[in-house]
Amino acid sequence: MKRNTWQREAVREALDDTEGFISAQALHAALHASGSPIGLATVYRALGDLAASGEADSLQSPDGESLYRACITTGHHHHLICRNCGLTVEIAADEVESWAKRVAAEHGFTGAAHVVDVFGLCANCMRPARDERG
Repeated sequence: MKRNTWQREAVREALDDTEGFISAQALHAALHASGSPIGLATVYRALGDLAASGEADSLQSPDGESLYRACITTGHHHHLICRNCGLTVEIAADEVESWAKRVAAEHGFTGAAHVVDVFGLCANCMRPARDERG
């Protein structure tokens, strides 16, 4: 078990105070803006540890950047994520679970794991586009 340092606690608190997913760089900037002397490498390390322990969700943005957020639910879950505003909804995906197990078994795999993050536009971000079309 990792030691709970002031740096890890600062990152955890900042993540708890953040809505949606955030990059390590943006979280580091927010911490510095609030007066924290924490280093960027320490933020990366703390975020990685929080994700590994299940206290934070981690995903790759469509641009390939690692993003993090405080975990709302424990256990395996998936996300719907707005590409525009970052709104994130945790979803169950029983169909995906069944498909992943079936496809793995068909190819002789056991203990297969997967990550499913679905990116799109939420209803609020689609509204301006619909309003412009009339």
